[in-house]
Amino acid sequence: MARYTGPKNRICRIFGEPILGSGKSLSKNSNPPGMHGPTKKRKTSSEYAIQLKEKQKAKYTYGLLEKQFANTYVEASRLKGATGENLIKLLEARLDNTIYRMGIAPTRPAARQLVSHKHIMVNGEIVNIPSYTLRPGDEIELKPKSKVNTTVVGMIRGKNVKINWVEWNEKDMKGVYLSHPERDMVPENIKEQLIVELYSK
Repeated sequence: MARYTGPKNRICRIFGEPILGSGKSLSKNSNPPGMHGPTKKRKTSSEYAIQLKEKQKAKYTYGLLEKQFANTYVEASRLKGATGENLIKLLEARLDNTIYRMGIAPTRPAARQLVSHKHIMVNGEIVNIPSYTLRPGDEIELKPKSKVNTTVVGMIRGKNVKINWVEWNEKDMKGVYLSHPERDMVPENIKEQLIVELYSK
């Protein structure tokens, strides 16, 4: 399963946001990585560099590699409506991201691991593909053996009340992907229009 396995704190410092991990390191050192730290004179970023950085931020946030992200963008461009908003909807509809949104796993990498280790069922069938795209109405739950697995159950932290496009019943350990979220519902600080501009060149 291809995924980013490099230093997470370095990525957080590049973007100045805790997009990977807790972001504790940012409170100690929020300067971009580099040997000269805050004293280094940094050039003004070009338009292309700003757009590229925004795409990289989205990739790291949702845990996609370059080819996966490009394929998702192509799919978003084929759908009706604004391509940028469609891109965010497709990223949010990924199974691993939905597991994270439901609070079954504390992070997206942990959610991806739950899926790949066959702990998750969609509409009664085990699905071990993190990039599986959910449709409104799909039911997600832990498989029976996983519901009594203390390690898996111990990761459940409960759904954020602001995430209202998914539903999670902690008693039954079952949830529903209710609908694709509107852009203003998604809390991630991603300027998707810059990504559209980058791919449109």
